[in-house]
Amino acid sequence: MLLADAPVLSWDLTADLREIWSYAFMVNAFRAATVVAVVAPVVGWFMVLRRQTFAGHTLSVVAFPGAALATLLGISTTFGYLGACLATALVIALLRDAGRPGGAQESAATGILQAFALGCGFLFVTLYHGLLGGPQALLFGTFLGITDQQVLLLAAVGAAVLAVLALIGRPLLFATLDPEVAAARGVPVRWLSAGFLLLLGAATAEAGQITGSLLVFALLVIPAATAQQLTARPVRGVLLAVLIGLAASWLGLFAAYYWPYPLGFLVTTVAFTGYLLAHAVRAAGRFSRTAAVPA
Repeated sequence: MLLADAPVLSWDLTADLREIWSYAFMVNAFRAATVVAVVAPVVGWFMVLRRQTFAGHTLSVVAFPGAALATLLGISTTFGYLGACLATALVIALLRDAGRPGGAQESAATGILQAFALGCGFLFVTLYHGLLGGPQALLFGTFLGITDQQVLLLAAVGAAVLAVLALIGRPLLFATLDPEVAAARGVPVRWLSAGFLLLLGAATAEAGQITGSLLVFALLVIPAATAQQLTARPVRGVLLAVLIGLAASWLGLFAAYYWPYPLGFLVTTVAFTGYLLAHAVRAAGRFSRTAAVPA
């Protein structure tokens, strides 16, 4: 088990939560997960709408060598996540096609950076002579060892990301749906795209703290994609994505306390189950509408 005293799940949810929150590291884990579960789905909703999941995937891959290098240097992995993701997002923004999310230049740049990042990550893991759990935690996530300072840093970065996204949200949505018309109306499409990539890099770095770099999409893509299966309205979709992200993070942490499985796997499983249920609900709605049409 993850804990020495092998905690046992009871039928009293209040008592179980009281026991979990009696440990400072679990309180910090829930705080960090809450911040990430709010920020990542909001940014992820725009990422899915803009069809930039490949860029998000590359940023998640780059997060691994960044965190591995930070571990190798003996500094906080949070700075490694943020530094690598923001630097890569800036490079992608500089090389991408003007006003075209997912254009040829962006795809080429992200692919090249992804390959280079994987090579660097392998190098840093090879040079790392600590416990094997270090690299495993970077890849698959952990709730152990999250400090008060890390929670404060995550909260500050998350608040900054949400504040900037609130300022550029409407023109960013316009530029996403119709970049040519938006540019003709004077909307700075290229600058908005570059700014969003930086926000995506910050959100990816935050999500990597909980899910690990390989499973960032659990909180970036799945809640947003699930919400867009259920509603096309932006505000309602964003709120629904946040609720799904919170449910996946909290249930994953609750399960990880009692079961000896990686946190990233548990969070991903809960989020993916919600995505399958959303697909089933949408399919059932289509079937009922089709059945209601007279022959």
